[in-house]
Amino acid sequence: MSDAIKHECGISMIRLLKPLEYYKEKYGTAFYGVNKMYLMMEKQHNRGQDGAGFASIKLDMNPGERYMSRVRSAQQQPIQDIFAQINERINSAISENPEYENNVALQKKHIPYIGELLMGHVRYGTFGKNSIESVHPFLRQNNWMHRNLIVAGNFNLTNVHELFNNLVELGQHPKELADTVTVMEKIGHFLDDAVAKLYKQIKKEGYNKREASPLIAERLNVAKILRKSSKNWDGGYTMGGLLGHGDGFVVRDPAGIRPAYYYKDDEIVVVASERPVIQTVFNVPYEEVHELDPGHALIIKKNGSTHFEKIKEPVERKACSFERIYFSRGSDKEIYQERKQLGKLVFPQILKSIDGDLGNTVFSYIPNTAETSFFGMVKEAQNYLNKLKEEQILALGPNISGEELHRILDVRPRIEKVAIKDAKLRTFITQDSSRDDLVAHVYDISYGSVEKGDNLVIIDDSIVRGTTLKKSILKILDRLSPKKIIVVSSAPQIRYPDCYGIDMAKLEDFVAFKAAQALHEEHGTTHIIKDIYEKCLTQTETVDADVVNYVKEFYKPFTAGQISKKIAQILSPKDIKAEVDIIYQSIESLHEACPKNLGDWYFTGNYPTPGGNRVVNRAFINFYEGKNQRAY
Repeated sequence: MSDAIKHECGISMIRLLKPLEYYKEKYGTAFYGVNKMYLMMEKQHNRGQDGAGFASIKLDMNPGERYMSRVRSAQQQPIQDIFAQINERINSAISENPEYENNVALQKKHIPYIGELLMGHVRYGTFGKNSIESVHPFLRQNNWMHRNLIVAGNFNLTNVHELFNNLVELGQHPKELADTVTVMEKIGHFLDDAVAKLYKQIKKEGYNKREASPLIAERLNVAKILRKSSKNWDGGYTMGGLLGHGDGFVVRDPAGIRPAYYYKDDEIVVVASERPVIQTVFNVPYEEVHELDPGHALIIKKNGSTHFEKIKEPVERKACSFERIYFSRGSDKEIYQERKQLGKLVFPQILKSIDGDLGNTVFSYIPNTAETSFFGMVKEAQNYLNKLKEEQILALGPNISGEELHRILDVRPRIEKVAIKDAKLRTFITQDSSRDDLVAHVYDISYGSVEKGDNLVIIDDSIVRGTTLKKSILKILDRLSPKKIIVVSSAPQIRYPDCYGIDMAKLEDFVAFKAAQALHEEHGTTHIIKDIYEKCLTQTETVDADVVNYVKEFYKPFTAGQISKKIAQILSPKDIKAEVDIIYQSIESLHEACPKNLGDWYFTGNYPTPGGNRVVNRAFINFYEGKNQRAY
């Protein structure tokens, strides 16, 4: 993607179902779980490179023995940093105590991070918040083993203020107005309540305090705690949690906005944000990795039993399509095919833009995530040419000469790697004029890949702000002297903010919004902007379920084609010689390519939760009032 858009998080969870001695005997190390967690986190580093965290729980430890460990990092390479810390602790413990090396019982008793229940998290910092305090997992500690709670998630809640106030009404004093803290304290409140009630009940049955502890672990109803905790959550979430005594859970939002996959056999239960991570790390086939159903939780009890519970009633599935277009790893079997399909389905618009002149057109892509959609686009170009060749050969009939046949068959799409990203270049100078010059060199070109007068088609997975296109890519592509540059987005126009975990919060950042605003000015319809603002203001106190997305009216007067044309004008550098055309995927083709992931609110404004409409209206109010702040 040429525009730097960040996704919030990726999670990993491992529950070892056998004693640690089993893994030592079979795999040569009792640190099997730690090693696998490192791989799972590294395989999900695409989901977060600003912070990483790891937590583990040891089962059946004696009082006074440490049973929980956590390490977090916000360093430049956070995954490597936390596992360097883990390895240093492990190696120094074994070096100082050689008797630990082949004794799993001593390792478990004395060495941190080893354990049967492990959780990992990677994140991107948003809105400048990238301190260690913002890095998951979060920990809520208590002297009662059952009341210790570790939480990490891939989520964003739209109604954190409401949830915060609910906690205050319960008598709590949350330390921070943040959705992670609020969620943890909400779960923690109902966890405390459940443990207290169970203890009271078990005591009545004649058990003493020490005897009560294992019975509480056995009887604790995690699903009931999650139902009470999540009752008022509005947003997209995949939330993972560990309880101090050894229960674990992962819960997913009712619309399936954020992803979660799991695998289970007689040795392990594994959960991750991405399917191919589990496939690769544990060498299991696609068919054995399953998606956690929306609105459900996977619950692993201390005894290793695993079951699924419905936590919230599932609603219409609106799994995030941006996961498929950009954020998720393209090695997933379904995602790979979907991205190819996105390239295929946008080809008819390309053909129209080049007037069918494939002979004088070069096809390329913006590295690196657009490469798969590029394959789909080129394959469709080949299919189109094959049909033309067939028609030409049939028209010439049996008397076709060898020379004519070769002339027809030699026509094929011209494919080049035109743009090259310089991954090591950093725009470290803050002075605007100097920085712009550096930005212009983030990409380089393959000289000689395009002939003067060619059309150049270059596909990107999405065009959000278009800043890099204007300041860098279009300028360097123009050096190749093409007649026309057609920039293709495999995603539709991004018109609305996301509020479920992708860092796209402000309307005025979107080039589609800027284009519509410019069209209003040209058409003399700027009064509509004020009308929308006033309508949005009338809903600030309205209950979320009744809020209407009035920002749709901002785009309504214009066709997608008109907005695309204006975007091309906005993004064309002043001194560019080539004609610039910008093509976006249609909503209909997006749905055809990603039929199971129909969450398209950033393109259509059709938010899957009531809080989304409130957020988009607040974003418009902020835009109109000139407030540079997030809307949730």
